[in-house]
Amino acid sequence: MQKRPEVLAPAGDFEKLRFAVAYGADAVYLAGKAYGMRTASGNFTPEEMAQAVEYCHARGVKVYVTVNTLPRDEEMALLPPYLSSLNDMGVDALILADLGVLMLAKKYAPRCQIHISTQTSIVNARAATAWHELGASRVVLARELTLEQIAHIRKNTPPTLELEAFVHGAMCMAYSGRCMLSQYLAGRDANRGNCAQPCRWGTVWWRNTDPTSICPSKRMNTAPTFSTPRI
Repeated sequence: MQKRPEVLAPAGDFEKLRFAVAYGADAVYLAGKAYGMRTASGNFTPEEMAQAVEYCHARGVKVYVTVNTLPRDEEMALLPPYLSSLNDMGVDALILADLGVLMLAKKYAPRCQIHISTQTSIVNARAATAWHELGASRVVLARELTLEQIAHIRKNTPPTLELEAFVHGAMCMAYSGRCMLSQYLAGRDANRGNCAQPCRWGTVWWRNTDPTSICPSKRMNTAPTFSTPRI
């Protein structure tokens, strides 16, 4: 029998979490005040996080917490107590992007499942299987894959590995968010949750071979010059 896909919704704060639950989400993903890729959201204090877990579990909804930035060594030192607290709260899964964070999560949050973030740009079955062998129960595939490519990965990965794919939201001009424009132009690191979205500024881009082919940067994802595969 075919399994119904899980509906997973973002929850940037408690109000958004309540709406996601009320409108039928099977699970929500959210972040604490650090280590998440959405620093522009309100996000959750430790107390709010515990309340969110209790609120969702009482309604049959799972809670996944993003720990998917690329932390530096001084930030890594603070991760064990944070991961332990998430484990004790009963968080269902951690969404990770860094191999070192994964190793810490297995040690300090053993009751949390491990989901691999789309930030790792998983585009083939071998990469997906490798993360599974390292302990991941789910991988979030790169947003640039076509339906046919997703189907091929599903066919060639262990059935015990869950696959997740985005079906709504903004498409980054870089591969699954791996971009240096924000850091270069605004001093804000996109790979640590602080993207300034310079690709949406009021600038224009064109091909050197055809200076008349001009595209406003905020429309790059829909322009033929910078087309993406059908999702």
